[in-house]
Amino acid sequence: MSSARRVVRVDPLFFDELDAIFGTSRGPNGEPSSTDFLLIDLPFIAEAFAERFEEMRPLLTDRDDYRTLVTTGRLIKAVLVTGQEMADGSIVLLSIEVDPY
Repeated sequence: MSSARRVVRVDPLFFDELDAIFGTSRGPNGEPSSTDFLLIDLPFIAEAFAERFEEMRPLLTDRDDYRTLVTTGRLIKAVLVTGQEMADGSIVLLSIEVDPY
């Protein structure tokens, strides 16, 4: 059974985490910047949360509103993203951990 597509937003602290992980400009050897990640990999992550939130692993056993996604990307080897379902059914992406290369 397919559910309706959810609206996905990103918490402002998520952007701070991205800048800390990637930096605001590309590295000396072409390492991606946070903007590169936002434009290339984040849309696929947001789409996964929008379409498949119910299928994702709950972060906490007693809190079904927090879910995690572990995936790969075009710029990164592995990423873990945590999202929370809000009262209106939308999802807010809260945190990110990356294995960059």
